[in-house]
Formats: sequence, structure tokens, C-alpha cells
Amino acid sequence: MAEVKNCLLPDDLRYHVQFNVWLRGNGDGTFDLGMTDIAQTLAGSIIHCRPKKAGKQVKQGRSVATVESGKWVGPVKSPVTAEIVARNDAVEADATLLNRSPYKEGWIVRLKPVEGAEGLEGCIEAPEAIEGFSAYMDEHDLGECIHCEGFEG
Repeated sequence: MAEVKNCLLPDDLRYHVQFNVWLRGNGDGTFDLGMTDIAQTLAGSIIHCRPKKAGKQVKQGRSVATVESGKWVGPVKSPVTAEIVARNDAVEADATLLNRSPYKEGWIVRLKPVEGAEGLEGCIEAPEAIEGFSAYMDEHDLGECIHCEGFEG
């Protein structure tokens, strides 16, 4: 597992640094998407997550969910043009999953990239993402990730 300033980046994921999201391939052409450890730290204690409904098509760079914390409200952006084929209702019911388990229980939506979709090439593996996330954290003046009690990665 890669690490940047106490922020975890599991090796089995691909990352989009600018959007601060991860993708996990499911072996069937779909990908689960979620917020990185860095994103959940920047957001602080997350109180709401509203994933878009299955069946909706989203363009690269557009929102797949809205997340709200005590200090931030914003979109979770898709790194690829895709159809949302599933959403994680558990994160809508308990948004703190995004803080406690950003890479396991805290996935937000499952995407199926549209034929010919661009964007996955912008998602890089953990070792390559270290430099980009380090610069991102410096730019946002984030010292290091802080994990809540019961954090599972």
C-alpha cells in the first residue's frame, strides 16, 4: 500500500488526482468509484452523501454524487463518461462510511464507461499517484491525513 503524508493509497486501485477519486475494476467492464483518503480528510466529518441514481449517464468531469460535511459541500466527479449502473445506498444512509472506510464500504457508485469513452487513461496506479497527490496536498495546505476511530481504509 502506498502512502502520502499518512494518507493511504491501496495498490489495487487507479486514481484521478485532480478529482481526488479512485476506481476499482470489477472484472466485468464496470468500476466502483469513491473518494480518496485525502478527499475525506479535506472534507472533514461527512454528514451527507447523495449518489445519483442508476441508469443516469454522466460525462467525464461531471458529478456522480454530492457530498456535504460541516465545512464543505461539493461534487464527486467522474473521471470517465459512463453510465451509473449501481449506487451505494449505504453511504446515503450513513455518510460517515466515507470517513471510516473510503476504499471498502465507502464506494459511491458503480460505473460502466460508454463505448469509446476517454478518461481511464487519466487514472493512474498508486505508485504513480504519490507525486501528484503530494503536490495536491501541498497546494491545499493539507499536512497529513487524519483517521477517525475505527478507520478501515
